[in-house]
Amino acid sequence: MRHYDNIKNIYFIGIGGIGMSALARYFNASGKKVAGYDRGRTELTRQLEQEGIEVITSEKVEDLPDYIQQDRESLIVYTPAIPKEHSQYLHFTADSYTMEKRAAVLGNLTKEHFTLAVAGTHGKTTTSTMLAHLLKETGFQITAFLGGIAENYHSNLILDGNQAMVVEADEFDRSFLQLVPNIAAITSMDADHLDIYGEDAQIKESFKAFAHLVPEGGKLFYANGLPLEGTSVGVDDDADVAAVNIVVKNGSYYFDLRTKEKIYTGFELSLPGKHNLQNAVTALAMAIEFGAPPEFLANALASFKGVQRRFSYRIRREDMVLIDDYAHHPAEISAIHQAVREMHPGKKVLAVFQPHLFSRTRDFAEAFAESLSLFDELLLLDIYPAREKPIEGITSEWLLKMVRNDKKGLVSKEEISEAIKGKNAEVVVLMGAGDIGEEVEKIRKELAGEN
Repeated sequence: MRHYDNIKNIYFIGIGGIGMSALARYFNASGKKVAGYDRGRTELTRQLEQEGIEVITSEKVEDLPDYIQQDRESLIVYTPAIPKEHSQYLHFTADSYTMEKRAAVLGNLTKEHFTLAVAGTHGKTTTSTMLAHLLKETGFQITAFLGGIAENYHSNLILDGNQAMVVEADEFDRSFLQLVPNIAAITSMDADHLDIYGEDAQIKESFKAFAHLVPEGGKLFYANGLPLEGTSVGVDDDADVAAVNIVVKNGSYYFDLRTKEKIYTGFELSLPGKHNLQNAVTALAMAIEFGAPPEFLANALASFKGVQRRFSYRIRREDMVLIDDYAHHPAEISAIHQAVREMHPGKKVLAVFQPHLFSRTRDFAEAFAESLSLFDELLLLDIYPAREKPIEGITSEWLLKMVRNDKKGLVSKEEISEAIKGKNAEVVVLMGAGDIGEEVEKIRKELAGEN
């Protein structure tokens, strides 16, 4: 906090973002006066307001809180997702306020703490949340900035002490290069964010640059097979640290953890999917490296409930299963498919997917079509634009034509529940990183007959 000790007021442009809201909660708990803008009300912004943080949905400069307008020493935090023509951004820039990107703020905080950071195009949210839980449950007092809402804590911030800081390291806009990690992990390096990086080679170079941030005496863990140096982690393979003796029973994985030194036995993981088993191995390896007592880690892992919108069961009955997931990349969709087939063998599976970003849909169209074709039936929503303007010819209808599955169609948000009811599927998977997450509870109630 030393870097921010003398600042009284902090304003976040884009406060409803998962990374921004964790920082807002941190500073609010530290006694700062915190407010922010977001373009609409969500469950997360409502929670921030309940915690005493003012959230405004107007871009107008005159609607800014008085104490922000009157205090030129206020810190303004923003993300690269905010358009440069945003009126508040322009106002603060013109009036010479102190402005810092979210990544820079998080980077400054990591300079002052022993930091464990988890990077990867997918897997980083679950792994970092799992790691934070393992450390907390084995007696460490930690602060954790998470990229999702931890089911165990109903928050994206754990504020328990200063023995260590756990952070999700975000590759978007090369944000993670601002961090100062002592122990780090890279879970995956698949092509993504090509609107920022331009090509796959650039994103791989960025991850390698992140790996080089780990100092001498630190430790880098990486998914076995990645072109990196450090300690490899894997599942039932020749990695330096691996899950072995794996058994699937009653929807859970039971396994042992093999390291170079010894085998630790008796682990249970209730999260479905081989990708989550890989995440668990990574989190366990990092926790052991930090000094967590291995004999307590099995109980800690067994009590981990997961992250909201990461293979979250919303209905789990014999006749109807509804799963909600943040998956927005072809590799993630394929991982969800593997988990569904493993946990619900022989069941008819309907996927409902909201593509995220026109550029991502264009750049990975063939891979999206391949992964979406794996499901028994598919419903596609319109592309969620997020920070982008439409790209001519890039639509959900265009993507749907590439899917090699006759049982497919387009659906609007308003029609999702009725469309699902008409499909007679035994397992329904809702996927996407846009605003489909805001619809899930309504869909759950309608399918469960609660409305």
